[in-house]
Amino acid sequence: MRSGPCRRKRQFVVDTQGRLWIAGVHSASQADGPAAVTLIGDMLWQVGERLEKVYGDQSYNGVFAQALTNWSISFEKASRPESAQGFVPVAKRWVVERSIAWTNYFRRIVKDYEYSVLSTVSWLYLANIQLMIQRI
Repeated sequence: MRSGPCRRKRQFVVDTQGRLWIAGVHSASQADGPAAVTLIGDMLWQVGERLEKVYGDQSYNGVFAQALTNWSISFEKASRPESAQGFVPVAKRWVVERSIAWTNYFRRIVKDYEYSVLSTVSWLYLANIQLMIQRI
């Protein structure tokens, strides 16, 4: 039984259309970049040699980007131009943000009801499957 609220972060690997390929869930106390290194094996297994470039924000720029270069995959930081002031939408980042917003239509995913990480990941995949079936 859980003793208190367990804070978790979700990491999505999506394609250019916003379809979920890999979901990772980890403790909120872990940094995003080092925690995402464990997703590289899944990316290579599912996508394989077709994967050429991964986009991410500043938090993935260090350890994760270095681990990708070890596999000959380029990493590009999706950030707003330095000359821009105020809010500027970044097109490549909005693909992931849109995918996260789509999952917010599912009550079970919006709040973390699950006891296990595996169950949380499974519900993320099921929500994505339902979204893709609705688009057929």
